[in-house]
Amino acid sequence: MSTQALRIAITGGIGSGKSTVARLMVNLGAALIDADALSHELTARGGAAIVPIMEQFGASVLTQDGALDRSVMRTRVFGDPQARRTLELIMHPLVGQLASERGRDAERAGFRCVLFDIPLLAESSGWRQRVDRVLVVDCDHDTQIERVMNRSQLTRTTVEAIIAAQATRQQRLRCADCVLNNTQDSLETLATEVKQLASSFGL
Repeated sequence: MSTQALRIAITGGIGSGKSTVARLMVNLGAALIDADALSHELTARGGAAIVPIMEQFGASVLTQDGALDRSVMRTRVFGDPQARRTLELIMHPLVGQLASERGRDAERAGFRCVLFDIPLLAESSGWRQRVDRVLVVDCDHDTQIERVMNRSQLTRTTVEAIIAAQATRQQRLRCADCVLNNTQDSLETLATEVKQLASSFGL
């Protein structure tokens, strides 16, 4: 028997702890629809995004087995805003459509809360209309840089370039219905705050 689930989009910059918050909410009973996982599914061999990507960018962005070569594509779009926009125009609608389908599946399965993990929510115009609330996981800039450097062994310059290519912190916060500040490094504290927030979502 299906039920009308509360649909929540969760977003946050790299290093914000968004994935940790999502995992904690799943442990409390939310269904999780991960946009990055859907993107990988769509760009695997035979995925729905492969043909339009090849038509726009050529076969050089594909691996030998016909999947998207993510490293090649990342290099292609990193310094080319137009190429990045072209890729987004292909991927965003496909990810949105597949996420909606998986969300309906979760509702039919009886989940009361469906969490859509959307890293690029602030960069995409379509998500606000698809969800009931937007949860932004936030942390200060220095904490963000330090976390990414520690986990990825990247230089500060590289991390700052990645952050600069994303929506700004202010842009994400303007999208928010609720904000979870994750500047602290205590998982126990974060888990307590997530549990309090989740209770307001019916979990």
